[in-house]
Amino acid sequence: MLPQPIVNLFGRFPIYMYGVMIAVGIMAALGVLMLYAKIKNIEPAFVDFLFYNGLLSIFVGLLSAALFQAIYNYIKYPALGFRFSLDNLTFIGGLIGGAACFLTVYAIMRRRYKERLTRILSLPPCCILIAHACGRIGCFFAGCCYGKPTDSAFGVLFPGHFQKVHPTQLYEAIFLFLLFGLCSLLYLKWHFRHGLSVYFIGYGLFRFFLEYLRGDDRGKLFGALSPSQFWSLVMIAIGISLIFFLRYLQEKYPDGVENVKE
Repeated sequence: MLPQPIVNLFGRFPIYMYGVMIAVGIMAALGVLMLYAKIKNIEPAFVDFLFYNGLLSIFVGLLSAALFQAIYNYIKYPALGFRFSLDNLTFIGGLIGGAACFLTVYAIMRRRYKERLTRILSLPPCCILIAHACGRIGCFFAGCCYGKPTDSAFGVLFPGHFQKVHPTQLYEAIFLFLLFGLCSLLYLKWHFRHGLSVYFIGYGLFRFFLEYLRGDDRGKLFGALSPSQFWSLVMIAIGISLIFFLRYLQEKYPDGVENVKE
C-alpha cells in the first residue's frame, strides 16, 4: 500500500498512487477504444466522436462518482455536512453519470454518422472494465474499500489496522481483468452483440456477493442491502433487459441491428 504521496510536484501538489492508477485506467480505456475500433473497421469519424465523447463522459463520470459518494456520506453522517471531494469516489455513481452523459451527447449527434451505437454495444464494456480494474488497484494502494478480518493466506495488513483483512480491491481487480479478457474475446473473435449484458450481469453478480466480504461500513440503502448491492441488482436487471431488447431488434430488422434508423 502507498497511501502517502509518492511525489510532491513543485513541493505543493501531492501525487498519490490512487490518482496515478485512475489516470492509467483512463488512458488504457481510451487505448482499447481506438485499438478495437480499428480492428473492427468502425467509421473513423465515428471513432473520433466516440473518443471525444468518451473524454467528456469520463470527466462527468468522475464528478458524478464524487457526488454519489458525497450523498452517501451525508445520509450516513449528516452532522458532518455535505462535502464534495474527488478524493473519495463511488464507481456505480461514476458509471451512471458517465453513461448518461455519453448517451445524451450521442442522441444529439447521432444523425451526423452512418455508424449506429447498436453495432458497437460490446465495445464500451471492454473500455470500462480495463479502467475499472486499474482503479481498483488504486484503491488497494490507497487502503480503502478493504475487506473483513481474515486469518487466510490472502490476508493483508493495511495501515491503521491491527489484523489482516481480505484485499477485496485485488479480488475485484482480478475479476475485472478476467471479465475484460472474456468481453474482448467475445467482441473481437465471435462478433458477440451481448457484451454489455455480460458486463452488467457478470459484474453485478460478483459485486453483490463481494459485498459480504467488505469490511468498511458504508451503511444500508434499502433494508439489509448496501448501496452497492442495490445498484448491483439494478445492473443485473438492465443486463437481462438488454438481451431481450437486442433480440427484439434482431427479429424486427433481420438484416442487422446496425441498419436500425435511430
